[in-house]
Amino acid sequence: MSLVEVEYTENSSDDICYVYLNNPSSKNSMTWAMGELFQNQMNKLSALKRKPKVILLSGKNDVFCAGGDLNLLRSFSSKTFSQNRKGMRTFYNFFLSVRKVPIPILCVAKGHAIGAGLALPLACDLRIFSNEGKYSFNFVKLGIHPGMGSSYTTPELIGKSKANRMLFLAETINGIQAAEWGLCDYSFPKEVIMEEAKKIADGICEAAPLAMQELKKNSYSDKALQKALKMESESQARNFISKDFKETMASIVEKRKPIFIGE
Repeated sequence: MSLVEVEYTENSSDDICYVYLNNPSSKNSMTWAMGELFQNQMNKLSALKRKPKVILLSGKNDVFCAGGDLNLLRSFSSKTFSQNRKGMRTFYNFFLSVRKVPIPILCVAKGHAIGAGLALPLACDLRIFSNEGKYSFNFVKLGIHPGMGSSYTTPELIGKSKANRMLFLAETINGIQAAEWGLCDYSFPKEVIMEEAKKIADGICEAAPLAMQELKKNSYSDKALQKALKMESESQARNFISKDFKETMASIVEKRKPIFIGE
């Protein structure tokens, strides 16, 4: 089993490439190995002579992504500030490679997307959520600053006020509300979401590939995002070595609410 599955054959007539996060035992949580493989696959697709006209990114099961892997997060608490700062930037960029792929990426989060698992769809070009799915940024409840570019992409998409509700309050919303807020572009019942996503992907395929590639290249300000990532990585690096984060890890093991002391 591969942590990232890709369904596309360069020599076929297919125009849609399907990419799936595939770590069902932990609800597709993001591991270091998954990140490296994800970036490798994005680089391979970017280098193809006959590129797909659209990438449809989803989860192999009913959950899109539960966020950062617990064991990975726990490992950060035993590292230094400098190690964590460097490590987080590397980890962010594994998944934010979606911004550099010269192909439109349609993310179909057909189930829950939490924390960094929600940051990934926000970095894609278009988003489809399921009506029943739960979407939230739980970073502050874990004792860490929001990451994976979410402090930049969330207010960019839905404005400062609603972004604060999601980032400061860790508010959970469903797909219908996400579409109303503009966090996603479409929301459908989970039973038909892939069928509807295919229709939208087919519409993208009708456009001229070179024009779409140029549009993708010109759509984002990498300078602004990289500035946010620098800030996020430094903040998370400090948080990971705090007593509050160690309390988070202990509370998860003991199945209780954490008691934060601000240290």
